[in-house]
Amino acid sequence: MIPAGHPPIPAPKIGVLLMNLGTPEGPDARSVKRYLGEFLSDRRVVELPAIAWQPILRGIILNTRPKKSAHAYGLVWREDGSPLAAITRLQSQALQGAFGPEVLVDWAMRYGNPSIAERLAAMKAAGCERILLAPLYPQYCAATTATANDKAFAHLAGMRWQPAIRTLPPYYDDAAYIGALKASVEAGLAALPFEPQAIVASFHGMPQRTLELGDPYHCHCRKTARLLGEALADTLGGRELIVAFQSRFGRAKWLTPATDTTLEALPGRGITRVAILAPGFSADCLETLEELSIRGRESFIGAGGTDFAYLPCLNDVPVGIEMLRSILARELEGWIAGF
Repeated sequence: MIPAGHPPIPAPKIGVLLMNLGTPEGPDARSVKRYLGEFLSDRRVVELPAIAWQPILRGIILNTRPKKSAHAYGLVWREDGSPLAAITRLQSQALQGAFGPEVLVDWAMRYGNPSIAERLAAMKAAGCERILLAPLYPQYCAATTATANDKAFAHLAGMRWQPAIRTLPPYYDDAAYIGALKASVEAGLAALPFEPQAIVASFHGMPQRTLELGDPYHCHCRKTARLLGEALADTLGGRELIVAFQSRFGRAKWLTPATDTTLEALPGRGITRVAILAPGFSADCLETLEELSIRGRESFIGAGGTDFAYLPCLNDVPVGIEMLRSILARELEGWIAGF
């Protein structure tokens, strides 16, 4: 029995926090500059000494890149906001109630809003004594998965009464994930008005140095592509599933082959009809909708291609939501009766 005058204590609950990369508040240069300043100051993202990197970031990049990036965001911005934030919110809403009434599902961005710290505080205030942190990155990378968890742990470090914590492991080779990708790709291909001669699987790039330092990301991407290719063997019918890496930045050597040069080279090989997907992204965003669907198309057609299609991410479509429900339920085992 709670004694008189004791602070109110909400009924015990369990929380699931979906975490994704982040986005500016709007498609304008000021918002993009603020977002890039936070993103590119993360030591997990740019692994250079701050004394060398910050003058470049503050003196050059943040005075030149925001305007260009704001234009790109403007091309893909939705009525309900940034595609990444809007879709992550819809994923959270679709999963609400999926694990029973005692489980709250929320979402947060590593950079920008709603922040991880803000949503963790809200979950704790709502009575969540156990929280599953769920970085929505199928392939593990220190610059994505680890930094999202870091941000959560940093907030927890300042809490007097911490909840119990679990983290969602990478799911790059999970049968539910591969099966959802297979179903999504097959549905996308069936809806096309042309027959692609090759399929490109484009993953976000990382500096080659990250692989040499022991980051498993490259290996995870390659295994995802191999398993997806095997699952799609009948659908592909001998066609290539080409792996490439996008979004190079700076002068360092990045993982290869690069997506842009791969697309530009395909017509020279006689491949003029292509479809491309981004299996490393859990939700469509600037890197898929602008970099692949718009600029990728321009590069391919400009090099002599005739037909190009971008196949959307799993997003909040039923097959994607069921995949998330399945892998999250597995991580909630022991916390919830019946799971």
